[in-house]
Order: sequence, then C-alpha cells, then structure tokens
Amino acid sequence: MTAPSTFGLSTEARNLHWLLSNLVEEVPGVHSVTVVSSDGLMLLSSDPGLAAARTAERHTGPRGSSADLATIVSGIGSLTIGAAKLMDGGGVKQTMVAMDEGSVFVMSISDGSLLGVHATADCDMSVIAYHMALFVGRAGHVLTPELRSELRKSMESTQ
Repeated sequence: MTAPSTFGLSTEARNLHWLLSNLVEEVPGVHSVTVVSSDGLMLLSSDPGLAAARTAERHTGPRGSSADLATIVSGIGSLTIGAAKLMDGGGVKQTMVAMDEGSVFVMSISDGSLLGVHATADCDMSVIAYHMALFVGRAGHVLTPELRSELRKSMESTQ
C-alpha cells in the first residue's frame, strides 16, 4: 500500500487496505489499483512496487505514480458521467479503456467514489471486472463520510 503502515487506522480502513492489496496481489495482470472520492481525491492506492515484483519486465503504472492513476481515473469518471448525462444514459457503472500496452478499468462505487485498475493489455477482462465488482460490493457500504475523511488524512500523511 502507499501508506507504510495501517497502524492507527480504524478496522474498516484496514479492511479496505487489505481488500485493495489483495486485488493487486491475487488477480493476474493487475499493475495497480486506486480508489478516488467523488470529488477526485485519492482515498486508497496500491503500491506499484508489488506488481513490479510480479512483472519486472513491464512498467507498473502511469509513470509509476499512484497519484497519476488516481488523476486518470478521476478524469475518466468525470468524462463518462458527462457523456451519460448528454445521452440520457443514466448512471455510469463501469468504463474500460483498452490500449496497445495496457488497460484501464473504472467502476463506480455506491457513494460516488470510483475504483480504478491499471492492468496489462493481455489481461482477462472478465476476471478483472469480476474482482472489481467484488471489491465494490464489499467496500461500497463502508465508505461513509467519516471513513473517507480518515482515508484522506492517512493518504495526506504519506505524501
């Protein structure tokens, strides 16, 4: 995780950190993961170094920075929400961008936050989408305003 330790965090915050790191470590092809609040602030982020050990021959994320992935996820989220409004499409559930050298997945969390995943180009998209949905299902109901505030403060203290 970006935070060197989850010491001092609430049980809910530690559980979210565990879920996020588990997503990176257990799902093949995942480089990095982030959770961004509805106002665009990074709440949680995986450590790209974890994926680097698994895929040493490839780069591990956008410029290697968790903040860059959070910025990309926030921008994609804003763009797709705007597009859905213009097309009367309702709420955006998920977005996927396939590139020559990788993929980016963005999934809405119930409180307006976004889960973003950067993965390899040859990843199994259905497996990644499945594990993202599991994360959203487990995390969505605990992302209260109090927990979001706690997570923001913990991210600020590590930067």
